[in-house]
Amino acid sequence: MPPSEPPDESPAETSTPPEEKRQSYAALREPGFRFYLAGNFVSLLGLQMQRIAVGWEVWRRTESAMALAWIGLVGVIPTILLTLVVGHAADRFERKQIVRITLLVIALAAVGLALVSIFNGPILAVFGCLLVSSIARAFQQPAKQSLVPLIVPRSSLVSAITLSTTAFQLASAVGPALGGLLIAVFASAAPVYWLQAATAMTFFAMLFGVRGGQAAIAGQVATFRTVAAGVVFVFRNRLLLGAMALDLFAVLLGGATALFPVYADVGMLNVGPTGLGWMEAAPAVGAILMALILAARPPLRRSGATMLWAVAGFGVATVVFGISRSFSLSLAMLLLTGALDMISVVVRQTLIQLLTPNEMRGRVSAVNSMFIGASNDLGGFESGAVAHLTSPTISVVSGGLGTMLVVVLTALAWPELRRYGRLDGSSPAEETNKQND
Repeated sequence: MPPSEPPDESPAETSTPPEEKRQSYAALREPGFRFYLAGNFVSLLGLQMQRIAVGWEVWRRTESAMALAWIGLVGVIPTILLTLVVGHAADRFERKQIVRITLLVIALAAVGLALVSIFNGPILAVFGCLLVSSIARAFQQPAKQSLVPLIVPRSSLVSAITLSTTAFQLASAVGPALGGLLIAVFASAAPVYWLQAATAMTFFAMLFGVRGGQAAIAGQVATFRTVAAGVVFVFRNRLLLGAMALDLFAVLLGGATALFPVYADVGMLNVGPTGLGWMEAAPAVGAILMALILAARPPLRRSGATMLWAVAGFGVATVVFGISRSFSLSLAMLLLTGALDMISVVVRQTLIQLLTPNEMRGRVSAVNSMFIGASNDLGGFESGAVAHLTSPTISVVSGGLGTMLVVVLTALAWPELRRYGRLDGSSPAEETNKQND
């Protein structure tokens, strides 16, 4: 699946009346949310541009698939090791201040990447800057996920979720293409890094227009029990655990994004940095199209089975992409992977929305971020390592086949996920009890 992050907000605590669901832009009436949405979109745009720049520069300087694999590993280490700490921090401290501090760190890391690129510094310095940025993003993500419900009224929360999710997908579509274009024009990744620093500071400035952000459990003494509560909650809920495990192992095996620079190079698709940008953008475009389809239709009636079929289809599309040497066919398969991934994301995120209490949002969000980050970044490491030992084609094709196997094993291990029905949250407590019996 394409790299993706959870939407930067938390779910409503109660079901929203139909007339409120139709007010798609209600959250924009809140000045604080307008500042947040604009700043977050700009920041995400810079982050997506930096992601493609780092991949391209590392490949250009090393021509090593293993080096691309290390990018994923550096990104996932903080997410895994700091899960308990960052989740508790998001619930205990002022979330807006956490986001501000992390944006400063991310901007400084981008400046470091620009200087390394300009002066052709050691490749280890690139990974050092990435590690610093990854630590900051590990703290930032749970805080952002828990911030939006504090800056919009409950009646506008569904609108805020929709707009924020759309902004993320739009940034994921435009950012890589713009980053690839800038690299092609300037023949250097440094301008992209400077722009990433500027976008982070733009979000930092716009947060001054946002009110709220207080902690959910301010003053609570941190103990191992309180810090680990999110992990315990997820592992005790079979529906959440099954959905997260499916995403973790399917993306870990089937994620091919780390090898996009290899496929864009001579001998594969031969499309250069501009084509690489379109490859990076294609899954997000597919996700946006699927989001529009899902928004226009009633809630999924057999959501669990639909999720499993979507992930299986993702595996098939990945196999086709792996063997394709046609740029148009490859883009079509990447569009399809993004569309199918969106179905999986909607089901998983909705389950989290329905089953997570307010006081646990930061910690459960941190666990979810760990699963997503581990799947994306460890998947990148796995893809690069297998490509290094065998070939890029074998790595991608075997990963797609592995994704299909994961679907079969998940359906057998978590039958309650396979049987989960209508995805509308009309009776979450009853559905949960039914699945846990």
